[in-house]
Amino acid sequence: MKNIAVIGAGTMGNGIAHTFAQFNYNVHLIDISETALNKGIATITKNLDRMVAKEKISETDKIATLNNITPFISIENGVKDVDLVVEAATENVALKSKIFKQLDEVCSEKTILATNTSSISITQIAAVTNRPEKVIGMHFMNPVPIMKLVEIIRGYNTSDAVMETIVNLSKEIKKTPVEVNDYPGFVANRILMPMINESIETLYNGVAGVAEIDTVMKLGMAHPMGPLQLADFIGLDVCLSILNVLYDGFKNPKYAPCPLLINMVMAGKLGVKSGEGFYDYSENRKAEKVAKMFS
Repeated sequence: MKNIAVIGAGTMGNGIAHTFAQFNYNVHLIDISETALNKGIATITKNLDRMVAKEKISETDKIATLNNITPFISIENGVKDVDLVVEAATENVALKSKIFKQLDEVCSEKTILATNTSSISITQIAAVTNRPEKVIGMHFMNPVPIMKLVEIIRGYNTSDAVMETIVNLSKEIKKTPVEVNDYPGFVANRILMPMINESIETLYNGVAGVAEIDTVMKLGMAHPMGPLQLADFIGLDVCLSILNVLYDGFKNPKYAPCPLLINMVMAGKLGVKSGEGFYDYSENRKAEKVAKMFS
């Protein structure tokens, strides 16, 4: 396996492309938006520059990594002769299903189709293809070049051979693959999102403020960042989407998203990406200033 296509040049997509390219894979980075592609390549370059400054890689390594990435604005052209496609589009089942149906039509029969979904059923996505045995989940963590975990999710029809191939590939790029089965939220988000949601409920009910809740979890539970800061980092719209998948999948009220989260998303307060969530990021991307609404 040498040629890999990544669909989506956003935060996750450019991170996945960066990681494979750094390990000398030929990467086709695909996005229908040329602006998004340029931004994705710029982000990869900036992250590589940071690694050079920290002496984790050399300038030669940086240039080689960038040379391993070829941008495409066409899925059909971008997936020609690739061994693996990793889809990293928006967390939306209709969009992912549309992409996988197209991939099934234009990709070689040998090509494995993977999705970076953090919660949507692999079996459901695979059902729109004629190769469900070759469809699998590869849930990378953000930031991809740094985080070691990859959740490998087996759909109902995913073959043992495909599972073994993807597990071995993850190890080759110095990640730690963990095999999980196909249930809403898998493991990471089935546990993480209820904690984030309960943190928002705690704020909503007036138990404590934003900084106080995060401080308790950082100092008391040794979390590297508080749950409200983490929600801002992930994106409140993404958190809401995942909670809705959990709620729809299990029909259990414990997964129902907090009304405060719903209102914030409707108001466009999405966290770091919008400049404001539980914290104010208008001056910097660090969670140092609590948003005016909560201060």
